[in-house]
Amino acid sequence: MWMSTFARFATRALSRAMACQALRPHCRPGKNPGHLPSCLTSVQHRGLQSVVLASQHASHQVVSHVRSLDEERLLEVEWEDGGQSLYPFTWLRDNCQCPLCTLQSAQARELLMCDLDIHTGVDTVKVTNDNKVSVVWPDQHTSVFDPEWLKKRCFSSAARQSMREELFLNDRYYWGSNLNIPTIDFHKVLHDDKAMLDWLLALRRVGVVCLKGAPAELGQVARLSERIGYHRLTFYGHTWQVQDKDMANNLAYTSKKLSVHTDYPALMFPPGVQFVHCLCAAMEGGESQLVDGFHVTQQLQREDPEAFQALTSLVINFTDTGSDYCDFHLNSRHNIISTDNEGQVNRINWNNATRDSVLDLPLHQVQPFYRAVKVFTDMMDRPENVVLYRMEPGQCSCIRTLHILYAIIKKESCKTWI
Repeated sequence: MWMSTFARFATRALSRAMACQALRPHCRPGKNPGHLPSCLTSVQHRGLQSVVLASQHASHQVVSHVRSLDEERLLEVEWEDGGQSLYPFTWLRDNCQCPLCTLQSAQARELLMCDLDIHTGVDTVKVTNDNKVSVVWPDQHTSVFDPEWLKKRCFSSAARQSMREELFLNDRYYWGSNLNIPTIDFHKVLHDDKAMLDWLLALRRVGVVCLKGAPAELGQVARLSERIGYHRLTFYGHTWQVQDKDMANNLAYTSKKLSVHTDYPALMFPPGVQFVHCLCAAMEGGESQLVDGFHVTQQLQREDPEAFQALTSLVINFTDTGSDYCDFHLNSRHNIISTDNEGQVNRINWNNATRDSVLDLPLHQVQPFYRAVKVFTDMMDRPENVVLYRMEPGQCSCIRTLHILYAIIKKESCKTWI
């Protein structure tokens, strides 16, 4: 939830300015390796207001000419800088910004699909005196578009990639055992907007941030989550303590060894972020293990494409049953490695403890599945892929469970997720 809000004010220019000093991570394909902000100790921007103003100034666009390409059913916009953009008639009519078609107070479309002519042509197009693009449709309805609005929504590959980065901050740093976990002061995050932004940017790009200096008492993860969003009630309650329990309803509530995992793949929509706040360190053990799942999937795709293909195509069952805040019996189906429509990995779903004994696969795919899982988990256990660290009372680990696999060797801590 918080990421959709955060990404709207954390501009692409700002995210690029956040360079870190502490490690040389592996970057996603096509990205140059670089230093990541040790975050949080050295920040290279001058505040949100200056960034927003700079972005607005840089985005000023001037239209030199527009014309309709009737056969192609496209509107061509020529920009003063010499560039060109093409916009389908249907898309323009669908996104008319007038008060009849868009509720401006909510930025919500009022035009119903049943009223949209997907084969519409245009009557006239022109550049207005105040540098806007005006389109008159065959029914004489008029749409007027701001040039900045149009330019950001250009259908070129470069413009679409730029918009994806601005909306979702997809730039990633992949890492192995050489990670120096970004660290920031807990109280600064609570009370300083700049520190909060540093924290969220690092969490988005690296996947893990350590907050230091939190009081070693219950309620701190609730304070932190309220800083950026609202609490989401779960079958464990809003927050819960992770400690050894008799008749444990979760393997995490025992002192048994856990393998690194993402939390709650038994949910249809697993959480994206988890907070783990250490209240009392274990006398023995207590180390936390972290693995960058996206980094390991790169290795898997390179070294064993057959295993990668199996884990991105085969869907398996996860389950979780017990009683806590309420009785629960959960079932879900996921790919262990989820990809988007462009084949990019966008989520890891792996928890050996809650992997169901129901394996809904044809017989001939069972052994290939086990082989692929074994290769993948062996890669995650490679020393060069594992970060091992120990939490002390008052520390809070913030983990993007979309792709960071996590385990505590022995647990006496409190955690929550939002």
